[in-house]
Amino acid sequence: LQPNKHNGHEYVDLGLSVKWATCNVGANKPEEYGDYFAWGEIRNKSNYSETTYLYKAKSTTLPSPNDAAKANWGGNWRMPTMAEFDELRNNCTWIKTIQNGVNGYNVTSKSNGNSIFLPTAGVRREISLYSTGVDGYYWSSSLSTGFPNFACYLFFSSRYATSYVSMGSLGRFNGFSIRPVCQ
Repeated sequence: LQPNKHNGHEYVDLGLSVKWATCNVGANKPEEYGDYFAWGEIRNKSNYSETTYLYKAKSTTLPSPNDAAKANWGGNWRMPTMAEFDELRNNCTWIKTIQNGVNGYNVTSKSNGNSIFLPTAGVRREISLYSTGVDGYYWSSSLSTGFPNFACYLFFSSRYATSYVSMGSLGRFNGFSIRPVCQ
């Protein structure tokens, strides 16, 4: 079976409104963590803090030039919206697993059985990397309503006996993973 590709990057059709990339931005394999991005920034950096945060605009929709997926992968790739993360969360089965020695979740479509692997890549704060192999933090393109210094993200954890997947919002300066989508 030949993998589906768009602009040089593989994706999986989960039977949802968008196609999901098989890897994070900055990764070459599904189990690689890839790069970490502050919300609205398009480059990996060494320090993730409020003082080093560059993108100060308070627009409710992230402009294309500030979308890390679009800026790094081109084509029709972009960061998912919170509605698309919600669709992924509600229309797929999430099972904690280990792929090639890396903790994460196998996310399998309830409609067509196709799946993606999301590694628990942790979070970058200041100069440190936290919760690798335990928690996954993935930025959406959605700004938090009512809290313009916060952006929305998908969170999953392997800390608990059962699968744990939720959504929330945190300070935009944090370094999170990006899992691109395309139409």
